[in-house]
Amino acid sequence: MSDVTEPVEEAEAAVLLDRPMVSIKGLHKSFGDLEVLRGIDVDVRPGEVVCVIGPSGSGKSTLLRCVNLLEQPTAGEIRVAGDLLTHRDADLDRARRHIGMVFQQFNLFPHLSVLDNVTIAQRRVLKLGRAEAEETARGLLASVGVGDKAGEYPARLSGGQQQRVAIARALAMKPKLMLFDEPTSALDPELVGDVLNVMRDLARTGMTMMVVTHEMAFAREVADRVIFMDGGVIVEEGTPGQVIGDPRHERTRAFLRRVLHPIED
Repeated sequence: MSDVTEPVEEAEAAVLLDRPMVSIKGLHKSFGDLEVLRGIDVDVRPGEVVCVIGPSGSGKSTLLRCVNLLEQPTAGEIRVAGDLLTHRDADLDRARRHIGMVFQQFNLFPHLSVLDNVTIAQRRVLKLGRAEAEETARGLLASVGVGDKAGEYPARLSGGQQQRVAIARALAMKPKLMLFDEPTSALDPELVGDVLNVMRDLARTGMTMMVVTHEMAFAREVADRVIFMDGGVIVEEGTPGQVIGDPRHERTRAFLRRVLHPIED
């Protein structure tokens, strides 16, 4: 399988290297009386792959959804590529063009072909012509291993194929940051590997990635940094060897025992 996108342009990378791609300061998020995020501080460097792990209800997905303001923070600041997204005058439509997101569910338009699913935002948001958008889409679909499915409709694809189309659709907008929210959780086990391989290829190109995942082997192999969350806070973070291989906190150790050795519990 070929690389899924071109490496980050050297000139652009040089500009970004002196500041985080993502900077989160004092992030809180409440739903009524339920405080889901309780003061998150984290930076993500350009080209870094950060995997976020933790039990259900720990705030992982809410954190990701706050990064592109699909959820409005209760308090705190979020910057992406230098833009302060939480400023009241922020141009969110412009800022979100730099952010691709892949969800647990594939969210493809069922009435559109695969090709049209990947070209629609290019044409409506980026204002590209049909020929240019389709050329980009066909290249991306081939790179994620579904180039022969361009004329199909989502209902005729497997879950793994639909998720790879969703990744191609996100990449078609030429994002600087990719967010993945449990991208393999809705897939049958035999389909997980194909999607993870696409994500591995993407990481190798230097794409900045935040990945909420329960795939510990993937996090150990691909992540530059692992963040363990529980109860709406970051309990610990570090390299995969530190957090997964030799965690400092008992909360992390207990979670990993359940995830890595479920039969023993």
